[in-house]
Amino acid sequence: MSTLLKRLTRGLGDVAFPPVCVSCDGLVEAGAYRHVCVKCAEKFDFVEAPACYVCGHPFYGELAGERMCPHCEGLAPAFREGRTCVLFKGPARGLVHELKYHRGLFALVDIEEAIRHSPRVLELVRDAVLVPVPLHSRKERERGYNQSLLLAECFARAAGGATRVESLLHREIDTVSQTAFDRNTRRINLKNAFALTRRVAINTALHYVLVDDVFTTGSTLNSCAGVLRRAGCLSLDVVTFGHG
Repeated sequence: MSTLLKRLTRGLGDVAFPPVCVSCDGLVEAGAYRHVCVKCAEKFDFVEAPACYVCGHPFYGELAGERMCPHCEGLAPAFREGRTCVLFKGPARGLVHELKYHRGLFALVDIEEAIRHSPRVLELVRDAVLVPVPLHSRKERERGYNQSLLLAECFARAAGGATRVESLLHREIDTVSQTAFDRNTRRINLKNAFALTRRVAINTALHYVLVDDVFTTGSTLNSCAGVLRRAGCLSLDVVTFGHG
């Protein structure tokens, strides 16, 4: 089956086209996930404690004392804690890539299902104000949506309670993709890239949680966190769907 045909068939009803797995391209039989086959669903690598308190990456083996992984040394987080649902590989990578690069809104159903299997993350976001990392307006027009906003809505539905989503930030500088850059280069590129949206105010009594798709170096999330801190936010954490 060609790549184009697979993208056209995904998201359509089972009567006409059986759903195709985003990870292995096989047909998806009945199971918990709509676009991930049963075999690939077993490859979701859900993160459990103990984990780095900054990025959420799991620790393996015995842990004594330090709760920050070597990857996060030097980040100086402006947020209190970061948690992530899954490691960014296999079906998790497939779902996010469909959402970000192929306008695969159908992936949100399975992403939300995976989020519901992440109790540590749900515990952190429940009853909080979820703040999506913003896209620049040009990029959002091209893509048709901000995937972080849609993910924040998935987190809010999965967590329930008084959890809600508010777009408090906007992106002022249209930076190039940061995927290929290291943390220091990203930090420089992202300087002054984000700002508080006009006519919004931070309630110091509320718990805010930044939401993004994947935690890589943490530079983007930390830049956004700095803006919220300077605006008066006292209780601030971050969550991502994946860690890559």
